[in-house]
Amino acid sequence: MRAKLLGLCLASALLAYYIYSPMPEDFEEPWKVMLIAAAFRAVRHLSEVADQLGVMHSVEALKAITAIDYIAPTSDENVTVTDTEFSNVAVRLYLPRKPSDGLRRAVVYFHGGGWCLGQAGMKSYDRLTRWTSNRLNAVVVSVNYRLAPKYRFPVQFEDVYSVMKFFLQSSVLSQYGVDPDRVCVAGDSAGGNLAAAVAQQLLEDSEVKTRLKAQALLYPALQTLDLNLPSYQENENKPVLSRLFMVKLWSEYFTSDSSLREAMASNRHVPVESSHLFQFVNWSNFLPEELKKGHVYTSPAYGSSELAQKYPGFLDPRAAPLLASDAQLRGLPLTYVLTCGHDVLRDDGVMYARRLQAAGVPVTHDHAKDAFHGVMMFVSSPTELAVGRRLLNRYIGWLNENL
Repeated sequence: MRAKLLGLCLASALLAYYIYSPMPEDFEEPWKVMLIAAAFRAVRHLSEVADQLGVMHSVEALKAITAIDYIAPTSDENVTVTDTEFSNVAVRLYLPRKPSDGLRRAVVYFHGGGWCLGQAGMKSYDRLTRWTSNRLNAVVVSVNYRLAPKYRFPVQFEDVYSVMKFFLQSSVLSQYGVDPDRVCVAGDSAGGNLAAAVAQQLLEDSEVKTRLKAQALLYPALQTLDLNLPSYQENENKPVLSRLFMVKLWSEYFTSDSSLREAMASNRHVPVESSHLFQFVNWSNFLPEELKKGHVYTSPAYGSSELAQKYPGFLDPRAAPLLASDAQLRGLPLTYVLTCGHDVLRDDGVMYARRLQAAGVPVTHDHAKDAFHGVMMFVSSPTELAVGRRLLNRYIGWLNENL
């Protein structure tokens, strides 16, 4: 009996040790966030064990675990939901049932997941896009682009761009009763990366006659050059997205070659011949003083040319939209950028907002100091967070006012 009691006490202590991690003082619901963070950490650890045992690639293991979050397309009294294809790419289409006085607004949405995970049918994304359609009385297209490790850059970009270009055809917009002057591209995290890249590419595409009204980028990943920004340092082990996991996702976007991941982890992956690109991500020029917090900018440490030659994607603006020149940013549509104070990707979004403003683009930069990466996914029981609900309402409110 004593042995069992001792074993129970030890197991409880180990579980408590695993779950507990210090939370920032400005978190509203620290214990709930702690449980959410522990759940995400456990899933990642299980995937790594599966990889080490040779059962399956860690990313494939993550996909298998997160597949339980999938729900089939289900219509309700407000929105008709169907799975279909646009330009041979799978999409989930949301069509509002409420009558409209005229042509409707439209949002084309790209989900997050580090180009490796996620799908339009995940409960969190289905809720987000369903609510967007219902509250804006808008057509919403949520894109199921192909994922790494089976598909590498630029496949993900090509999929979402193909859908965007298809949807912007006048015949398709007319089919769904969409106003060609009121179309927005949006996405979160890796999806925000893809949305920014698509908006840039559309400016260069003479075949596309319809122009975007707006882009909405939710805690986007926007650059591959400097993975040791102040936000990467300060939020190295913050909830949901750690620095090393973000490095893993970035590297998997291009290859499973561990040498790229190791070089990115040490921030020594950019060759000296690409040094001119650092001007676009020099945080000392773009971050406000309150985010520098005593950090001192140092010259980058360069890596070998071999990695850039083998995997040139990480130097491509389609993968890293912050690498676009100032001239390429001019003409981008009205922009909403959401950044979170406790997010490794915070500084990516802040720098992009600053650069867009300098280029004359109208920008709403919504900075949530008390939030962490992916927080808008936690808006329903049992993982509902008040801050997630607030940010969701602010995002949809911005769309309602500006689209």
